[in-house]
Amino acid sequence: MTDFSYPGAVGGTLHVVATPIGNLGDFSPRARAILASSDLIAAEDTRHSGQLLAHFGIQGRLLALHEHNEAQQSPVLLHHLQEGRSVALVSDAGTPGVSDPGGRLVALAHAHAIPVVAIAGPSALAAALSVGGLDALPIQFHGFLPAKSKARRAALTTLTGLVGTHVFYEAPHRIVEMVTDLAALFPPDRELVLARELTKRFESVQRMRLDAAPSWLAADADRQRGEFVVLLSGAPAAAAVDALAEGQRVYQVLESLLSASEAARAAARITGASRSALYAWALGRRDGHGEGTD
Repeated sequence: MTDFSYPGAVGGTLHVVATPIGNLGDFSPRARAILASSDLIAAEDTRHSGQLLAHFGIQGRLLALHEHNEAQQSPVLLHHLQEGRSVALVSDAGTPGVSDPGGRLVALAHAHAIPVVAIAGPSALAAALSVGGLDALPIQFHGFLPAKSKARRAALTTLTGLVGTHVFYEAPHRIVEMVTDLAALFPPDRELVLARELTKRFESVQRMRLDAAPSWLAADADRQRGEFVVLLSGAPAAAAVDALAEGQRVYQVLESLLSASEAARAAARITGASRSALYAWALGRRDGHGEGTD
């Protein structure tokens, strides 16, 4: 039976609280109850979160926890938790720890047997997947790609032979460059979904062939505005098998020169095969359980 009660925060517990990614109507009663009763609220941006709390009439003690101070602030918050205080973790929007700060604090809490409770709610990742229609598994979430083109292309090259659905976050000032790189590196018939400003006033979800995306973006500057979730269809299963076979052949050339992990990484980058699949095959082969390809 579904529990519709909204109990407050419990001392000595870290609550990971999802907040709206745009539409304030998505802020759940449970999340509001937890924030209102928490002893401390660790926020990515205290000014941003302060405005959200004020809108809902919530008073709380805010402490900053962002990418620049997470290493120093996490032990401080751990001390509060060990003293029996309740701590709520929020990011600027969506679910903390998903391409946002908070992972270090959560890991530290687990390491010290502090209960960690998810206060589920808005997520740009889940929202985009639900409306994109690319349901191939596995779902591979890559977050934000490197900002510089050379590093971004190197990262994308390792993904070309993988099956499933690739999910990326991207900022408006890099979306054109990012999509241009996708179109240059992946087959033109891959399906691309550009989910922009999800839950906000100018929300837009567009699905198209990858080779049509650069010109579609260029045709209207407004299409480049806002925060993006980008979905890209993966390689057909047969292509992935071919890439793995080629990766195995390249690995066998490199294995006498590099360690198993280094050879797997290099072979994956050269062929587009899955690095993890290559490494698992290599370990099995080393232990006498894998099969060679020659």
